[in-house]
Amino acid sequence: MIIIYLILILALIILNFFKSKKTLHMLQQNLYNENNRYLKWVMKNKKQFIYLDLLVVILALVGVFVIYDLPVISIICLLTMSLLSLIQAFIWRHIILNDQNKKKLVVTARVKRLITTTFILFAIPLVLLGINIADPQKVWIIIFSLCIMTYLNAFVVLIAMILNTPIEKCVYLHYKNMAQTKLKQMNNLKIIGITGSYGKTSSKNILGDILNIKYNALPTPRNLNTYNGLIMTVNNYMDKFCDIFIAEMGAYVKGEIAGLCRLVKPKYGILTTIGTAHLESFGSEENIIKGKFELIESLPSDGFAILNGDDPKQVNYKLKNNVRVIWTGIKNKDVDVQAIDIKCSSKGTTFNVIFKGDKKKYHFETKLLGNHNVYNILAGIACGREFGIEIDDLIKAVGKVKPVEHRLELKKLGNFYQIDDAYNSNPVGAANACEILGMMPGLKVVVTPGMIELGDKEDYYNKIFGEQIADVADYAILIGEKKTKPIKEGLITKGFDKDKIIVFNDVRDAYPYIGTLANDKEVYALFENDLPDTYNEK
Repeated sequence: MIIIYLILILALIILNFFKSKKTLHMLQQNLYNENNRYLKWVMKNKKQFIYLDLLVVILALVGVFVIYDLPVISIICLLTMSLLSLIQAFIWRHIILNDQNKKKLVVTARVKRLITTTFILFAIPLVLLGINIADPQKVWIIIFSLCIMTYLNAFVVLIAMILNTPIEKCVYLHYKNMAQTKLKQMNNLKIIGITGSYGKTSSKNILGDILNIKYNALPTPRNLNTYNGLIMTVNNYMDKFCDIFIAEMGAYVKGEIAGLCRLVKPKYGILTTIGTAHLESFGSEENIIKGKFELIESLPSDGFAILNGDDPKQVNYKLKNNVRVIWTGIKNKDVDVQAIDIKCSSKGTTFNVIFKGDKKKYHFETKLLGNHNVYNILAGIACGREFGIEIDDLIKAVGKVKPVEHRLELKKLGNFYQIDDAYNSNPVGAANACEILGMMPGLKVVVTPGMIELGDKEDYYNKIFGEQIADVADYAILIGEKKTKPIKEGLITKGFDKDKIIVFNDVRDAYPYIGTLANDKEVYALFENDLPDTYNEK
């Protein structure tokens, strides 16, 4: 009988290994449940609660009350539970863990501490099982508890995170003090904060590429735009040769940007575009606007802010401090730095720039696509000019700006071109992406699961997105039948051919299908979507 117990325990250990790996990955991607992001993900993803899991729990419960004293039936029950657990382990290993991810699990020191605490939690019933192995009733109760923990693996890992909270706070304070001490010692360091609803990472990377033609500029790596991310950047990436620190600042609730500013104390600030991203967590558009302007209102009077003159939310905002403002824009002629004559092709974008008070036009070329990136480049040009970079050097720097991964990144995949805008889709970015697709020659395809985290306006914006797709695309490939209903409704509203609306439950199925569309015409496929773990429908 003990051997049968061991078979079941081994099966449950294997299953928990794969489930915990996925759970830790999602906990990390959802910022360790900041603003309940992880809990919301769990509630939206029912694949965390496979019915086979529940059947194992039910069999264990039956064992507690009915068959603990019936050896033959107990053995059959235990072997059935073992088989079901191994089947589930196979499913998690070969199906769920193989979901396409843009970001892999990063095994940081924090993750290692979480793994240790999670292991201890699962080890407790195993130790109790060893102590009470001679008592069948207690053994069945412990097995039932272990099966419950396996079924609720997502919450067990969350409990491990909560138990680790005191340790994490101590670790945070230690590294925070270390970072602030380092910043105080760098008296000549220029610190620029960048925030906005959309385009923060692109703007940060573009600004870094532009400023690096004269200075040693350090942008926050990847998307390290939280408290921990900024602290990690200062401690691990900044050295004494750094002239400029470009701090991307992300937020999900009002007050977060102000906290980040207290941490790094920027003297200069850039706002990209203010929209409805994270509307659900902010609570209202007014809170979003106030939250983003926390950066600008934290700047000293001898600094400057670069704002978007085409964004009515920025133009109409009443600043509560007297920081100098530099306005950039494309449509608005009454700005300090304006882009005109914008042309987009498969090779990139060209445009001319006019500075207020200077009648001369300056020609710029970039490998990046679309007006969205032109706005970010304008902010970089304005900042570079303020920092004393000559126009000729700015022109060279813009020409060398590298495309940002998954943000309107043009690349050749087999027999079609992919416009990869697969990171954190939003209404403004989606509209810009559709506009860019419309400028391309040949056959045009959009691949998308729609937009998320837009609160009660999510369906509304996705329907509009469907209408925008209908204006530019020849084919629409929707990922997830349920989630993309509003997009399909928008497509049909605009009279889009129903036969050219293709639905897949997994984004990986879209690639071979697009390959079949390539014939005499070039094919351009816009991938406008969010993290696959959030939208794949199994």
